[in-house]
Amino acid sequence: MTTETLPRPVAHPVFGHLGRWGKDPLDLLTEGAREGSVFELRLWRRALVGYRPEWNRAVLGDLETFRSDGSLSGLTPYLAGGVVHADVPRHDERRRELNPHFASRALAAAADTLREQTELPQGRFEALAWAGRTVRRMLNTVLFAGRLPDRLLAAFLAPLDQPGPRALVPRPLLFRRIEGAIARVVTNVPEGSLPAALAGTDGLVEELRIALAAGYDTTAHTLAWALWHLAGIAEWPAWTGVEPFIDEVLRLYPAGWLGSRVAAHDTMVTGVPIPAGTLVIYSPYLTHREPDLWPDPDRFRPGRPRPAWGYLPFAAGRRTCLGTHLARLMLHTALSAFRVPSLTRVSGNPAARTGITLRPEGPLWMEYR
Repeated sequence: MTTETLPRPVAHPVFGHLGRWGKDPLDLLTEGAREGSVFELRLWRRALVGYRPEWNRAVLGDLETFRSDGSLSGLTPYLAGGVVHADVPRHDERRRELNPHFASRALAAAADTLREQTELPQGRFEALAWAGRTVRRMLNTVLFAGRLPDRLLAAFLAPLDQPGPRALVPRPLLFRRIEGAIARVVTNVPEGSLPAALAGTDGLVEELRIALAAGYDTTAHTLAWALWHLAGIAEWPAWTGVEPFIDEVLRLYPAGWLGSRVAAHDTMVTGVPIPAGTLVIYSPYLTHREPDLWPDPDRFRPGRPRPAWGYLPFAAGRRTCLGTHLARLMLHTALSAFRVPSLTRVSGNPAARTGITLRPEGPLWMEYR
């Protein structure tokens, strides 16, 4: 197979796939997946998309060949920096510094504090708004010992809650304000807190600002979907429990629905030649709906086995999300607080829509008594 013979979805003769990408990228990706396990998109630049485990393993496992520089994450100022956007060898050096502080054992002490931030709704409530407020408070508690002004946090994170390209727009004044507030916090935090443990880390303010952004909408939108699926069941099933329930929400609605790298040199993956400079895309959204990996993939069924390189809600390999354990802790803490039979759906639209991350179309009106 050559790159010239790769399948592709229906495209405009002049503008390629740009229009469809802007209107409904999930539909475009789904059509491409029907054409083949690797397919081509004509965007503002040529891109190759794959979603099978062997493709994921190559793109996420070979950091020397597939680089972050020039990838889609650089399009938003919220993620263009820090360890998220770093390439090897800097990426691996940075992860060795940061990993111990974001490990599950290091975060275990925060569980009680996070429970205090979970203020259960009373009566009718909108799940997206409630989840956003809850996750915002939780992140403030863990990352900043609760000392960042909530009003500033809300202003900084608001574009991540909005549809369309708002999170791509540079906001230098707002970013200076949040970084100034973070800098003041990290100079005077209580012993035993995460920012205290990270004191002296080079570039700490940027890393915390990016951790805040990366951990916010991803977790809040997942939590809203989880509440929607939780509504109406009689109790936590004894054979699954909270964690498999979370796993299945993350499978159906991977916040990071798309990831990308740029090939540093000519290479070949799954028999497909990839020239240097090609934008290479993997899609957890497609991988998690591949029937060969996930029978009856659209059905919500907790307790499924997870195939290697076929379950990517937090990427995989050395690129596994730094905040994986924190995100799961926040989700587990918030969901465990609910008395399951008391939560019901009222009305709403849970259909998936894309932005920087995957989110419900909404609103999601629910009731808790």
